[in-house]
Amino acid sequence: MKSVNRRRFIATLSAASAAAAVSGHMPAYGETAEINSLPADSDTRKEEGTLRIATFDVDATPPAGSQLTYGQMLHSWDLGLRARGIVLSGAGKPVVLCAIDWIGIANESQDVFKDALAAAAGTTPDRVAVHTLHQHDAPICDFSAEKVMRELGVEPHCFESYFARTFLDRLAKAVRESIGRMQPVTHIGTGKAPVYQVASNRRIVKDGQVGEMRSTACRNPALRAEPEGLVDPDVTLLGFWNGQAPVAVLTFYATHPQSYYLTGIANPDFPGVARFYRQLALPDALHVHFTGAGGNIGAGKYNDGSHENRLMLAQRLADGMERAWNERVMLPVGAPDMDWNTVPVSLPVSETYIREVEKRFKSPDGPYFYANNVSQVVWAKRQSAGKRIDIACLRIGKACVLFMPGELFVEYQLAAKAMRPDLAVSMAAYGDYGPSYIGTDEAYRQGGYEIKSSPVTGEAEQTLTDAVRQLIKGKTF
Repeated sequence: MKSVNRRRFIATLSAASAAAAVSGHMPAYGETAEINSLPADSDTRKEEGTLRIATFDVDATPPAGSQLTYGQMLHSWDLGLRARGIVLSGAGKPVVLCAIDWIGIANESQDVFKDALAAAAGTTPDRVAVHTLHQHDAPICDFSAEKVMRELGVEPHCFESYFARTFLDRLAKAVRESIGRMQPVTHIGTGKAPVYQVASNRRIVKDGQVGEMRSTACRNPALRAEPEGLVDPDVTLLGFWNGQAPVAVLTFYATHPQSYYLTGIANPDFPGVARFYRQLALPDALHVHFTGAGGNIGAGKYNDGSHENRLMLAQRLADGMERAWNERVMLPVGAPDMDWNTVPVSLPVSETYIREVEKRFKSPDGPYFYANNVSQVVWAKRQSAGKRIDIACLRIGKACVLFMPGELFVEYQLAAKAMRPDLAVSMAAYGDYGPSYIGTDEAYRQGGYEIKSSPVTGEAEQTLTDAVRQLIKGKTF
């Protein structure tokens, strides 16, 4: 492993971040394939006042020999990785929602993905949400991290972007082609149901401090015996209907999505299996799943890492999804019932974390170090250069969906639901992966793995809570 000169590293990041502040994102390494697009001001509505929907579904599995986040990919599983989503039109410019079976998409990659999907759908990047489900036997994507590592003469490993760029070309093409298959949305359905014996809090607090973490695959019987802790027990559902026919079903559940990993076999883990079960049950409606605010949540209380547990956890999540579907509430909607709003935020940077990571660039301890730290440092430099992250909110009828960055703690999701108990509130986290773990103010005083790995500070809670409140608290639905 080639060592990195710390001063050169900082200078490289600073120069790249200055470019980001001027252009909106850092210059890419290499070239992204040109994407044909609709005109920016195109109107995909066929009937005034009608809300319309299109769906897209793309294989997101890299070829064998590619770099996954934590090692080389040997081959894929029976279920590959997917990129799924919807395009909604009729209420202003189209809105694109996309969920991808990767561990994270960060920094410049978020910019480039949003730009490409916006061009494909005839909208603007601020009306595009790109999220990952955060499975660990999957790729990570950060064009800015790749650029920095190449400029330093370091092998980019998991940040090598050839596959991601060719995949993005296919994804944008699928979005563009979906516009020709739009159909009316006459109703939405909202539902929720508890998921039993899947989610548990990873942080075991004793005397105000977090000691050993209950990981997502926990082999310590004493830690598994601890109480479940604070979780959001519910999977929530938002479905779209054309008359009597469901067209798309979106589900949201807050937990790390690991049963076991580091296999070298790309797979969507138990949320992907649960999604597959529900897709089989509703074959004509595309099922799109989002991971909620599960930064401090995992299956550790109910999962010792035994490989058989993937099936068990998938069945339990699918059972909750099915009950949410069966208990749905239907509501007629039209274009006036939908809106999309964003609030740009600048999160506070932990200078202590950044300094410690930069010191370790002198003698990194292997590719895991880069996978877990480069994006966070790049994100901090972008923040310092004025780059902000959009918090977004989709409102449609009595449904409200928040789109958030990073590995957000579950407290944010619970707080958002408490702000508007009159609405069916859902949350998708793992948008821009750059800020990584985002805890609460109290969590930063308690310590623990997530906090030691976080490039933000406890002041992030106030910033994000204010943004969420601005988006949903004062609006009349």
